[in-house]
Amino acid sequence: NPFLQLRNILLVASLTKTISQSGTRNLDPSTIPLSHSLVLQILRNSSLDPSKKLDFFRWCSSLRHNYKHSALTYSHILRTVCRSGFLAQVPNLLNSMKEDGVLVESDTFKYLLDAFIRSGKFDSALEILDCMEDLGASLNLKVYDSVLVALVKKNQVGLALSIFLKLFEASNGGVDSLPGSVACNELLVALKKADMRAEFKQIFDKLREKNRFELDTWGYNICIHAFGCWGDLAASLRMFKEMKDKSLNSGHFGPDLCTYNSLIHVFSSTGNVKDALIVYEELKVSGHEPDAYTYRILVQGCCKSYRMDDATKVFSEMQYNGFHPDTVVYNSLLDGMFKARKVMEACQLFEKMVQDGVRASCWTYNILIDGLFRNGRMEAGYSLFCDLKKKGQFVDAITYSIVVLQLCREDHLEEALSLVEEMEGRGFVVDLVTITSLVIGFYKQGKWDWTERLMKHVRDGNLVPNVLKWKADIEALMKSQQSKRKDYTPMFPSKGDLSEITSLIGSVESNFGSEDGIKDEEVSAADIDEWSSSPYMDRLASQVKSTYYTSQLFSLFKGERVQAKGMDTFDIDMVNTFLSIFLAKGKLNIACKLFEIFSDMGVDPVSYTYNSMMSSFVKKGYFNEAWGVLNEMVGKVCPADIATYNVIIQGLGKMGRADLASNVLDKLMKQGGYLDIVMYNSLINALGKAGKIDEANKLFEQMKTCGINPDIVTYNTLIEVHSKARRLKDAYKFLKMMLDAGCLPNHVTDTTLDFMAKEIEKERYQKGSMMPNK
Repeated sequence: NPFLQLRNILLVASLTKTISQSGTRNLDPSTIPLSHSLVLQILRNSSLDPSKKLDFFRWCSSLRHNYKHSALTYSHILRTVCRSGFLAQVPNLLNSMKEDGVLVESDTFKYLLDAFIRSGKFDSALEILDCMEDLGASLNLKVYDSVLVALVKKNQVGLALSIFLKLFEASNGGVDSLPGSVACNELLVALKKADMRAEFKQIFDKLREKNRFELDTWGYNICIHAFGCWGDLAASLRMFKEMKDKSLNSGHFGPDLCTYNSLIHVFSSTGNVKDALIVYEELKVSGHEPDAYTYRILVQGCCKSYRMDDATKVFSEMQYNGFHPDTVVYNSLLDGMFKARKVMEACQLFEKMVQDGVRASCWTYNILIDGLFRNGRMEAGYSLFCDLKKKGQFVDAITYSIVVLQLCREDHLEEALSLVEEMEGRGFVVDLVTITSLVIGFYKQGKWDWTERLMKHVRDGNLVPNVLKWKADIEALMKSQQSKRKDYTPMFPSKGDLSEITSLIGSVESNFGSEDGIKDEEVSAADIDEWSSSPYMDRLASQVKSTYYTSQLFSLFKGERVQAKGMDTFDIDMVNTFLSIFLAKGKLNIACKLFEIFSDMGVDPVSYTYNSMMSSFVKKGYFNEAWGVLNEMVGKVCPADIATYNVIIQGLGKMGRADLASNVLDKLMKQGGYLDIVMYNSLINALGKAGKIDEANKLFEQMKTCGINPDIVTYNTLIEVHSKARRLKDAYKFLKMMLDAGCLPNHVTDTTLDFMAKEIEKERYQKGSMMPNK
């Protein structure tokens, strides 16, 4: 009836105007013919403010004897308050709905869950589940998606995992009854963050069982990143290849910027920085542009691998393309420059950082102080520390720990203890790293009774007593009589011959067999798309072996004496500390007994432990024992780091096996390793003493090409080997280079120059004796 329709329109307009202007206080229920249709029309009116709609809804609820809301009106008002941000009103509306005995559809509950999840109110989202149970609502699959996301965001990953597995078991092979891709991706991300590798692989395998379940771009990127970070580079490359093949066949999705960033991160974190740089070049021609994160991970990877020229180049490209490096990028570059002995360049970079308005952090100044100390600029580092203290900023517990460690190295124990007292006074916690540094200093100077003074200054009352109790217990254990049977058993039995060292340290073969990262085997032309934007990645994916795990080959991170992870690592932290004490004193027999005791107790040694033992054996000339330590390290699948390879090269150099040293170097580079300043010095020394002077000179040039500045040890070694080889002009050339570079001579330089002077005199005498008599 047109007349009724017109009347209804006018009534809605009148009510809307009244509600908008004066709210519900002027509404007369006796004159308004309330109906579900009328209420819905007013709630759906876009010109009415959401708060006014909510007031009108409540006003209608108060008229229970005349009107009762339907499921549709409840659904509409719940969606309205969610869109408007009035989430605090949802519990009252749900209680009202329960009193009215009304139940909305599952889609509305999902809408509520999603709204609370987006706003970060995960507890409230989970409370809605309890409300749904009270109302007798059934959970459909879409609701389960939101439930899984809410549980994951609430860090209840275990519960989310169990719900997913139950849904999977109830699916009976059908993909339609599984959670959606968003929920699956969120669960995979949570498992990766929690380092739940077995559970991640379980979910991944179950999803792959469902032939119709397809990962989206986000899902592929998550898996590529997770498998790569866990060392399974083969799985990452296979996922990339599968992702790309599907994009060619379906055209729906393909590798995006996140995919390339994940691959660059994986290659960088596993030491394959050369591969990461090639992927970066392919990224630039793939239709995607690098972002700030791309540049950050490349700079970090290059700096950790001592590829300072590449790091500087990427840094310059980042600025040229309009990106402003943040504090993290500057910190990475500063740290790399100090480690590469580029002190002047690091200081200039810091000045540029300040000029560009980039805010320095405590970590920035910690890098500066530590870098100055490590490069022999003790006064500059300590002056910077004192200036920061006066300003009362940019000083934290790590800063104090760095300075205390340096004072202990220089035997200034009084100053170190005073600094610990000041550290506690400022409210900083004295950690195990600082305490063990002092303990080493006390033992070094025979002042073990000073630990009582240390106890007065350490606020954590359990830490120092635990250290002292550990020392007392270990002394008692070491005094106990050892069984005679063990006395005649080699502690580190060596297996095989020294010539097998390259096969031992590379027992898990790398897939990147050639110098350029790709194996020398030919790849079928049909397997490679000549129009591909990522031919290098395609070839890697086609050639990778399924058994390649980089974590078993080489660790990019150097082992630490103290891991400081609470009681979980307390024993091995103390073992490493006292090994350092005994080995520094030359008490190798006591160090071996300490190692044996804790090995028998089930404490697993770490790379630092093995490296310390090997280094001492090599210095003493016990090469078979060092070989045995390396055998045990590999047998227990303890990842080798750069310090491990340094010890191996030093040992081979002392044995005159420079040929094997070169083979070890090749193996290191193929496994994603890198050369630091110590490794270069060890190799130059080994090659020089083996008479391979030209190879040593080439290594010196390579060192400079990579952006690493030679230090006093480098120059002393080159002067010595050239002098002993009677290449005196070259020795003088390196002396001049050392002085031009600003490297101050030390006592080793004086000894080497004395030898060189004698060789020059000897050469002059020989030339003079060869002159014909007139």
